[in-house]
Amino acid sequence: MAATYLETKQLANGVHMPRFGLGVYKMTDSKQTVEAITYALEHGYRAVDTAAIYENETETGEAIRASGISRDELFITSKVWNTDQGYDQTLRAFETSLKKLKLDYLDLYLTHWPVSGTFVDTYRAIERLYEEKLIRVPGVSNHHIHHLEKLSVTANIAPMVNQVELHPLLTQVPLRNYCAQQDIAVTSWSPLARGQLLDNAVLGEIGKTHHKAATQVIIRWHLQKDLIVIPKSVTPERILENSQIGDFVLTAEEMKMIDELNRDERTGTDPDTIG
Repeated sequence: MAATYLETKQLANGVHMPRFGLGVYKMTDSKQTVEAITYALEHGYRAVDTAAIYENETETGEAIRASGISRDELFITSKVWNTDQGYDQTLRAFETSLKKLKLDYLDLYLTHWPVSGTFVDTYRAIERLYEEKLIRVPGVSNHHIHHLEKLSVTANIAPMVNQVELHPLLTQVPLRNYCAQQDIAVTSWSPLARGQLLDNAVLGEIGKTHHKAATQVIIRWHLQKDLIVIPKSVTPERILENSQIGDFVLTAEEMKMIDELNRDERTGTDPDTIG
């Protein structure tokens, strides 16, 4: 059995972030959520990505404590929701998240969406949390290039992570290139395009070559693009399968074949439509 993928990416401030972790979006059943996170941690996962709007920060914290794993071995991310944005509101929202998780600090805290009129002040609050050492890494989510450029006018500390929808149907090359130039790591949410690619013939053929599932091929593609990836699953078999992607490498030709699946097609919301 292949081991869980444990490589990390060094961020702009020197912090090492796991390049593979568990996303917990839409994990709404309390017992199932705790069991899924606990199973993932027991099988080598060391990063968990939650958010206030997911309403499972309490369960995430419960699973962390039950795991018995030292806090400094884990990388925990959460996000401030749109209705809690603004400077003071973000500071309060962070405090609420920390209490629900029952943690002393977060490894990464993100603006969930760039809400017009508030996202700049929201990031200012995240900078303050970083300066006060309540978070190890400041970041954002769902920010286009123009959002990042607007932040750069006032930010003293640039975001170190930008979490965006990214998968073979939406490769986000211009945004990825910009983030690379600015030393902003990119995390892919919805990395499997919400299941839309699982029956794709190209991915199926590549998978046969490596004796891997289409999901594993897609996750491997993300990693070879220097992306951080957080697939979500509550199924033990899939949680395990998703993590077993360190024992094969896609060829340059295979990577190109996957790149060519791009249609600039979103499965989620365009950040420019957020009010």
